[in-house]
Amino acid sequence: MHWGTELWDQFDNIEKHTQWGIDFLERYTKFVKERLDIEQSYAKQLRNLVKKYGPKRSSKDEEPRFTYCQSFFQVLNELNDYAGQREVVAEEIGHRVYGELMRYSHELKMERKAHLQEGRKAQQYLDTCWKQMDNSKKKFERECKETEKAQLCYERLDSDHNATKADVEKAKQQLNLRTHMADECKNEYAAQLQNFNSEQQKHFQFIMPQIFKNLQDMDERRIVKLSECYRGFAEAERRVVPIINKCLEGMISAAKSVDDRKDSLIVVESFKSGFEPPGDFPFEDFSQNIYRTVSDGSLSAQRQEMRGDQKYTIGKSKGKLWPFGKKSKGTVSEDFSHLPPEQRRKKLQQRIDELNKELQKEMDQRDALNKMKDVYERNPQMGDSGSLHPKISETMCNIDKLRHEIQKHEMWLFEVENRTCPRGDRRLSGGTAFERPAEINHHGTPGRESPEGSYTDDPNQELRGNQRYPDPQRAPEFDDEFEDDEPLPAVGHCKALYPFDGQNEGTLAMREGEVLYVIEEDKGDGWTRTRKQNGQEGYVPTSYVDITLEKNSKGS
Repeated sequence: MHWGTELWDQFDNIEKHTQWGIDFLERYTKFVKERLDIEQSYAKQLRNLVKKYGPKRSSKDEEPRFTYCQSFFQVLNELNDYAGQREVVAEEIGHRVYGELMRYSHELKMERKAHLQEGRKAQQYLDTCWKQMDNSKKKFERECKETEKAQLCYERLDSDHNATKADVEKAKQQLNLRTHMADECKNEYAAQLQNFNSEQQKHFQFIMPQIFKNLQDMDERRIVKLSECYRGFAEAERRVVPIINKCLEGMISAAKSVDDRKDSLIVVESFKSGFEPPGDFPFEDFSQNIYRTVSDGSLSAQRQEMRGDQKYTIGKSKGKLWPFGKKSKGTVSEDFSHLPPEQRRKKLQQRIDELNKELQKEMDQRDALNKMKDVYERNPQMGDSGSLHPKISETMCNIDKLRHEIQKHEMWLFEVENRTCPRGDRRLSGGTAFERPAEINHHGTPGRESPEGSYTDDPNQELRGNQRYPDPQRAPEFDDEFEDDEPLPAVGHCKALYPFDGQNEGTLAMREGEVLYVIEEDKGDGWTRTRKQNGQEGYVPTSYVDITLEKNSKGS
């Protein structure tokens, strides 16, 4: 069904309908623009929300350790990805829907304007033809009436006997003239009428139907474009649905990863001090002064002696209450002696790991400089090898400093671990009690715990204590272990990763890269018993050597 055949006389209504269609298109374009702004604002607000409640990067101490914190930050990451998908939706709508609507609306207006101008022009031409035909018709009508008047005048004079021949002849000529003019007007009217009918037929059968068809096609294309925009709007949403579902699944997985038991263990590990709970308060008998009349050798003297012991015990017991009292801030020492034992052990282990990473970095830099030096020596044109000596020397100094720091922190860590572990866990060898050098140093510096949560008043005292010799009464037990008639068989060999001075008694000095026999494995105290090629035996730190155990080894 076409507008040209069915609506041939509804030009004005078609004009109004097409204008209403363009107005609707512009209204929908405004709707898309507002929806686009909402999507962009929503995504921006989500990102600001994530940034506001996300983890701060200013300090490592603020890193989340608890599972519920990590889960929440994972939810924030998924929410940030969700905001990114909303931005994708806004971008798709803006590019494929809003931009296309703006372009098509402008083209539609120009096309409608051209078709309407063409229709008005055809209508004006038809009106001109009608006016020409109407004028010729009216002229023909006037001439016919004048001719009739001339004929009546001629007939009246012709029948009048009193009229002169000249009057009759003049009336006859006037009649002939009017008749001739009436014939000409008739012919002109007939021609104009034929022309108008032809133009009118062409106008309503060809010109206007074509214009109406063009307007109909334009309106149908507008409807199709709206349908495509509706579909594109939905497609923009549907494309991101799988990714949004993944974001939601990630949030659900984050919620499932919350572990209350693990968080409780983290609380314990974070705040555990390692101290023993305080003992019971002894009874102080203040009534002993009442019985002074008793002789000195009586029970009173014994009670006085017992009272003195009790006072000593009380003072000792009070010293253990400090973990539950208010601690003084104090200064932060290098060996972390201001911390409780468990926290100090963790800090020392963390510091040792950091130093090992720095050491590995310096060693890699040393190897790279040595390789570069070899390349320069083989190819002098590439560079001067002497220019690398200061950098190599600086790197070697850094390596030595780091190794010294690692050794120092390991000794502190070893002392803390021995101090916190029960005495029954210490190793027995040859039926006699045997202690490692660090353990001997621990007993060689008694009374270092203080009510301030510190193990020493002097932070450097611990390092100096590591260089002391053990108790002479224990030395025979330690030396007897190496005075066996037959040497112990080797269970493997090891290679020294770092140099060790072995200043404490019972230890064995070694150079970096030196190969030693392993005659007794580490029993959990951090020391391994080894023997050199010359038969000298002693203990070395397990972390300083790379051990290779040999199966079915019978020794050398």
